[in-house]
Amino acid sequence: MAVLDDLSGFEFEDLIEDVYRNLGYENARQAKKTADEGRDVIMEEVVDGTRRAIIVECKHTSTVGRPVVQKLHSAIATFDFDGPKRGMVVTTGRFTNPAQEYADRLQQNDDPYPIELIDGEALREIADEIGLDLYNGRIEILCDETLRPYDPAADVDAPVQAAFRDIENIEPADLPAPHSQVTFRPVVAITADTNAVFETSVGVIHRINDRTQFVVHAERGHPKMADDDVATLVTENFHATVELDTERFIEVFDDVDERRFGQTQTEYKEWAVDRLQDYHTTTVTYTGGNNVTYNKTCEPNLSDISVQSIEPVYLPEVRQTTEILEYSYPYEYYAAGPSRVTLEDGIHRCVHCETSGVDETYTYCPNCGAIACNSHIKTERLEDEPVCTGCAVTERFSLKTKYFYNKENLEAFREEYAEMGLHEKAMENKLLAGGGVVVTLLVVVGLLVTSGVI
Repeated sequence: MAVLDDLSGFEFEDLIEDVYRNLGYENARQAKKTADEGRDVIMEEVVDGTRRAIIVECKHTSTVGRPVVQKLHSAIATFDFDGPKRGMVVTTGRFTNPAQEYADRLQQNDDPYPIELIDGEALREIADEIGLDLYNGRIEILCDETLRPYDPAADVDAPVQAAFRDIENIEPADLPAPHSQVTFRPVVAITADTNAVFETSVGVIHRINDRTQFVVHAERGHPKMADDDVATLVTENFHATVELDTERFIEVFDDVDERRFGQTQTEYKEWAVDRLQDYHTTTVTYTGGNNVTYNKTCEPNLSDISVQSIEPVYLPEVRQTTEILEYSYPYEYYAAGPSRVTLEDGIHRCVHCETSGVDETYTYCPNCGAIACNSHIKTERLEDEPVCTGCAVTERFSLKTKYFYNKENLEAFREEYAEMGLHEKAMENKLLAGGGVVVTLLVVVGLLVTSGVI
């Protein structure tokens, strides 16, 4: 309870906007500051197909009397809205009996501008419905839903095993289990409408009528627009969220970390509105009545942009690291059940050069554990298996470099090579041997021609 008392009037009004937007009210926004530092919240609801405006008076005081309710009733009557209207007074404290009686009488008389009264106790009950904790000082977004950090129909290591299937000379089933960690990162999906008309003496020169949906990485102090593929991952999997149960996920992952949102919905809303204002600002060229060409910057007002919804959810960032002999292979991705967006792929990458990507061919070296591209993988001479250039022992035989797992294999081949016949040694360098055959044939043909045989 002391937490609400510690909020400033403006912070309280921000909080009320967040609460009612979460409850499903549309176009929730704050009016301009007034002389008494009030910033009433204005929002809309649709009842039986009819849109109705709601004017909310926020009073961060211990008691609210009848004059406040009367003043709001007059404000509703003069509020410019084409449709039915009603009012609401929300306070952290309580209402006096005269205030309650006045609101009750409006209701009983079927007044066209009824007023609902929400005291501090009712406010806490409403906040509990949407998971907003008003007791322990956390007035930022609270969320207990996450996209699935792994496919429940498969093993948690399935993405890593799938990646290793592309690597030649290795069986994913023989791999050691990777070290797996998951970080639940906060994101918000925002839907906003921008409606603006720009006119000059020649008429309308530009019009904006746009609904924008986007996803924002929402860690405290660092909101950032998500890439299109991440936004798609989030929006397409909102229907398949699960409860963020840390104890449950500790049984699956080696390490589990949960980040906080750390900000109110209003702060995210204001951040989004600023970006949409910049996004929709454009320069329009038009011809005036005097046939002169003009350039006009068309920037929508903040009031032209209304945030319709802010939906929080956690986005699992999974990092799985496989240790094989001398090398470590990280594989990191955002997860949503069987779907994922890869952030780092250390499996489809040559350890010896900058070659990377799933379109290349890679081969595993069992001698040192390296994954290498075609330029850095060779055939071991003695065992006829792949070996990478990073660990191979080399020596030239018949003017051709041969690759060996170790010095013991090299020594064994030296002994074998020493016992080879001349033609066998020559075949250790097929290119050289083939060239020798061609030269010999040319010499023979030359002699035959010279001698007149042909």
